[in-house]
Amino acid sequence: MNLTEQLKDEMKKALVAKDKARLGTIRLALAAIKQIEVDTRETLNDDQVLAVLTKMVKQRRDSIAQYEAAGRNELAEIEAAEISVIETFLPAQLSEDEIASLIEATIAEVGAATIADMGKVMGALKPKVQGRADLGAIGQKIRAKLQ
Repeated sequence: MNLTEQLKDEMKKALVAKDKARLGTIRLALAAIKQIEVDTRETLNDDQVLAVLTKMVKQRRDSIAQYEAAGRNELAEIEAAEISVIETFLPAQLSEDEIASLIEATIAEVGAATIADMGKVMGALKPKVQGRADLGAIGQKIRAKLQ
């Protein structure tokens, strides 16, 4: 079962269980996926769906920071609840040690020596960590290693 089918299946379960929060979040995810499919006129594979879900989590984390800065904690809690629903469809997150060892292995694999090689390292590393780690934080770690 691919990820889109899994989302649709979970939407049906949430509908039957009358879990409005979960249902709404899953519908948002499916709508985002459908929008991209309509725009590109192709069906998304699991990796592309993971990218969409990862982007949704990142957007919600940004929103939480803005809501908390504005003192709107009730809205931040709604965003946090949506993150927890979306994360159930993402693969398990990598630990710091796993990330560090992946970075080391990828740097050795592509033969990176300077900061100019960062693009090569990110290009090789991105498919390995998609949906399992924050690419922004990984980019900072790679930059620190290559400097």
